[in-house]
Amino acid sequence: MTNSRHAADAQHNAHDRGLRLESNGINVIGDSERKGTPRHLFWPWFGANISVFGLSYGAFALGFGISVPQALIAGVVGVVVSFLLCGFVALAGKRGSAPTMVLSRAAFGVRGNRLPSLISWLLTVGWETVLTILATLATAAVIEQLGGSAGAGTHLVALLVVAALVMVAGVMGFDFIMRLQTVITVITAVLTAVYIALVADRIDWSAVWAAPSGSVQQVVGAVVFLVTGFGLGWVNLAADYSRYLPRSASSRGVVGWTTFGGALAPVVLLAFGLLLAASSVELSEAVAADPIGALAAALPTWFLVPFALVAVLGLIGGAVLDIYSSGLALLATGVRVPRWVAALIDGVLMVLGTVYVVFVAEDFLSQFNAFLITLGVPVAAWCGVMLADIALRRRDYDEADLYRPSGRYGDVRALPMGIVLACTLLGWGLVTNANAGWVSWQGYLLAPLGLGGRDGAWAGANLGVLLAIALAFAATLLTGREAVRQQEARIR
Repeated sequence: MTNSRHAADAQHNAHDRGLRLESNGINVIGDSERKGTPRHLFWPWFGANISVFGLSYGAFALGFGISVPQALIAGVVGVVVSFLLCGFVALAGKRGSAPTMVLSRAAFGVRGNRLPSLISWLLTVGWETVLTILATLATAAVIEQLGGSAGAGTHLVALLVVAALVMVAGVMGFDFIMRLQTVITVITAVLTAVYIALVADRIDWSAVWAAPSGSVQQVVGAVVFLVTGFGLGWVNLAADYSRYLPRSASSRGVVGWTTFGGALAPVVLLAFGLLLAASSVELSEAVAADPIGALAAALPTWFLVPFALVAVLGLIGGAVLDIYSSGLALLATGVRVPRWVAALIDGVLMVLGTVYVVFVAEDFLSQFNAFLITLGVPVAAWCGVMLADIALRRRDYDEADLYRPSGRYGDVRALPMGIVLACTLLGWGLVTNANAGWVSWQGYLLAPLGLGGRDGAWAGANLGVLLAIALAFAATLLTGREAVRQQEARIR
């Protein structure tokens, strides 16, 4: 009887935690709150990436002028490798029990890390805005397909509903999000499978195999785009969810479940999206303007409402993780407000960005690509430094010193910051976004390095992302060993 009562109490308390406003901010998670096993990481990562938007990446990949087999290879490599980076960064969360952009202070210094935190904040706010835009367009598109109005009023109602769901989850915090992501995972997985079954007959296999092969440069460009569109867009928040695990949790399990949970759905969706896009030129072109709306057009009327549910829930699943982590990143920049207030601030910016794109801007894909690549370069450089720093460490982080400029991690560490800035400048010189005028200045190193300039064969490969992460990793591995040794040798 006593054991049953304790079990019931524990279940009741767990339920309460799921509905209670999270009090933790960027502090270290206490031992009493660390719980779960690495396999629990599957749910937030899978739930955030089981969006039918993943089907659209098939059209995006073919847009590089490559064949379906080439795009499939590019997709598997880009998706799996990028989420593997997330898995390695998630290790720091288990070892330090603090948010990603707090653990990054060990590499950059307590106040020196404000610059990477600002970059992370911009990227996560951008991503949550993109996902909210897509969810708003998806809802409005389905209402139109059902015979409703396609005017501004419909878009506004859709925006208010989507934004409210995202902001509530972001404000409530970790336990609420983990419960929500489990529900989203089950619903979206089932309905996505139904969607695939309904539109599978639209695949034209002769058209699929007829798509011509592209060059090496075009394949590399597709890989980089997929890396930045998937795992690299999450890497700066990968430890935010593993920080609640006990430090005794399996390191292999943390890496494996993060990678598996993040990569599984995108690989499957990308593969099917490739088949659909290769079968129809019209669909491929429509995806660029309205990814979710274009996919809804192929459905029978009776499934439009379930499709709206799977599309919106999948996108909300990603936006929820972003708004939670963007709030943590904002706090890591030095802003002194409660975590839930930071999430609200980011939610307001998310709504304003969505209003601009939905009601003012016209071209979605080119601006989206420019956003991914431009911020992808400094994030890749930060990731290279962070991965090398994690690889060099043999001990857990000193919890108190992560918050003290006078502690072992220092105030501002100039060398890692210089590496990120240098790799970012080099990286921007090797990327281009031809259809986005606001970044026309990029690609300034393509001609001097003999790569054909902004109109050459390598212009669309966006080598700068790969260069930034590889060079930053190598430079930190070579120059950071002694600094890490000295940090870990200090008496606690």
